[in-house]
Order: sequence, then structure tokens, then C-alpha cells
Amino acid sequence: MPSHRKPRTRIGTTAPALGVTTAALASVSLLAQSADAAPAGPKPSIEEVQKKVDDLYRQADLATQKYDAAKEATATQRAKADALLDQVAAGTAKLNDTRRVIGSYAAAQYRDGGVTPTMTLLFSDDPQAFFDQNQLMGRLSDEQHKTLSTFESERAANAKKRAEASRSLAALTTSQQTLRAGKQDVQTKLAAARTLLSTLTAQEKARLAAIEQKKQDEAKRKAAELAAQQAAAAAKRKATPPAGHAPSSPSSPSAPSAPATTKAAKALAFARAQMGKPYVWGATGPASYDCSGLTQAAWKAAGVDLPRTTWDQVKTGTRVATADLQPGDLVFFYDDISHVGMYIGNGMMIHAPHSGAYVREESIYYMPIYGSVRPA
Repeated sequence: MPSHRKPRTRIGTTAPALGVTTAALASVSLLAQSADAAPAGPKPSIEEVQKKVDDLYRQADLATQKYDAAKEATATQRAKADALLDQVAAGTAKLNDTRRVIGSYAAAQYRDGGVTPTMTLLFSDDPQAFFDQNQLMGRLSDEQHKTLSTFESERAANAKKRAEASRSLAALTTSQQTLRAGKQDVQTKLAAARTLLSTLTAQEKARLAAIEQKKQDEAKRKAAELAAQQAAAAAKRKATPPAGHAPSSPSSPSAPSAPATTKAAKALAFARAQMGKPYVWGATGPASYDCSGLTQAAWKAAGVDLPRTTWDQVKTGTRVATADLQPGDLVFFYDDISHVGMYIGNGMMIHAPHSGAYVREESIYYMPIYGSVRPA
């Protein structure tokens, strides 16, 4: 039987454009014009510039996580809307099939001289109410009763699906608007950071680099302290067997964390293989990553599915103290949990830092630690 289902156009997906948009450039231009119009204030110190740039990158990280969440919500809503539209189309086709069966009843009644009631039925807004008339109901067979009942049920179900699809499309529109706003927010923050850095002289840039190096050195010193503490704790555990077990007891069970350790090793190996690839906000690989995109992809390579954003990843697995970190654990940063890296041991991590940087190793003390989790 030919189908009357009409083809429909699926909602397209557009990949996020990279770089500074015209709107972002316009915003920077307007800011520059405003600055020219106003009396020039005292030039910020290099320390203030560094603080401002770091804060802008952190804000961009936060905006990126919001963008990632909106992108995921949009994809989910799009899939839901597509599924509902498919169901509506299938329901309409089924409804048309049932209409044709009812049409055959009309033809039969026409031959029997009963055309008027049946034709009235076909064009009625409420077929079931019409068939409640005793005179017509008496002329229908059980099979015809069942067909009409089916028709009414199908029509009601299809109307419900249509309403649900409309609500889903409205929600999709909202998600897309949030996605666009998030994209603009990230681009604006990054443009502001680049603009601020572009105002520095060569001498000021050298001073800024020196301040950055000092910050790196201090973070590495703290990492070395953690590495020494962890090494001492490991040596103590090795020298002190569990109560009731001799050091060489053959009855000691194998470590229950072995499978998790294997998965962590796979995740870590994947992360190491991404070293040197650029940070791109919203990216999940394979050519580039943002911070949570890297950790998600790394653990996926180990067979563990993590959520997309830092806010959801921090809720996955088991919370661990900084002193108890093991390679493969995820370390989260800032009170707003806007950044994440993968611990590799000795107080160091692999992470995708920020726009303009590349996946690299860094001390976990480079940023304020929020907390850590062990995904598996």
C-alpha cells in the first residue's frame, strides 16, 4: 500500500566557527573608541595585566563549559525532536491507512443505499460520537466497530504526539539561542584577553613572562613536595603489611584496583598522545581539545564514558584527597569548577590550558584546586 508520509527536512547542525567573530571585533572596537573618548587613566601594572589576563582566560573557561553544556543539550533536544517528528509522520501514515479502510465501508454502504450516514461519518469531527447513534451502530459489524475505535485512538495519539513535537521544537529553539549566546560570550572574553596583551611593549611582555615563570616555578616546587609526600607514604605502606597478613603471604588477594589501574593507564596513555595539540574551546578531538573534552576523550579510550562538562565530570567516580592522587585521576580547579586536568604523578598533570596554548604537562598547583575524583 503506498505511503502518504511526506518527507521532512531534518534540522541541520553547524559546527562552531573558530576565531573572533565580527560582533566580537565590533565590541572591542567600541571599547577602544570609548577609551579614546574618555580621559586616559593610569596604565595598569604588569602584575595587574597578568591578573586580568588570567581572569579573562578563567572566565573563558567558565563560558566554554556553559557552551559545552548548551551544545550537548541542543544535540539531545534535536534528537528528541527528530524522533517525535518521525513518530508523527508514522502516525499520520497509519491514520491514513485506517481512513482508507473506513472508506471501503463507505463504498459498501453506498452499494447498500446507506451512503449518507457514512459520508457524514467520514467528515465528522467526532466519528465515535456519530457512531453512538443506535441506528448506525446497528449496521456495523464487530470488525468495523474495532476499526473505528482504532481510528479514533490513532487520531488522538497522533494529536498528542504533534503537540509534544511542537513543545520539543520550542525547547530546541531555546537551546540553540543559549548555544549562540555561549559562543559569543567565549569569543568576547578571548578577544578582550588578546586585546589587552596586544597593548604591551616588548619590555612589558618580557616582564610578564618573568612573572609567569615565577608562578610556574612555585607551582613546580609544591608539586615536588607532594611527590615526596606520596613517595614516603607509598614506602610506609610497603613496609607495613595489612593487619593479619605477612608481607609475603601467598593467600593475600590480588589488588581489587587492578582493573581500574589498567583503565587509568589506558586513559593516561591517550592523554600523553595528545600532547602538543591546540586548545580549542568546545573541541573534543581528535585534532584539538578543550579541558573537559580532553579528559572525556582520554577516559573514553579506556572504555569509561564521562559526561561532557567539568560540572558533571566532578560528580563521576570516587572523590579522592590531593595527597591520595593516582595517575589517571581528574583534578578540578577554581570554586566554579571551570577547569580540569588529568593527574600523571609527582604533583603534575596533563591538561588543555586555554585558548592559544597546547595540551601540556603542568603542576596541579598552577591553579587553585577544587577537588579530585577517580573515574574508575
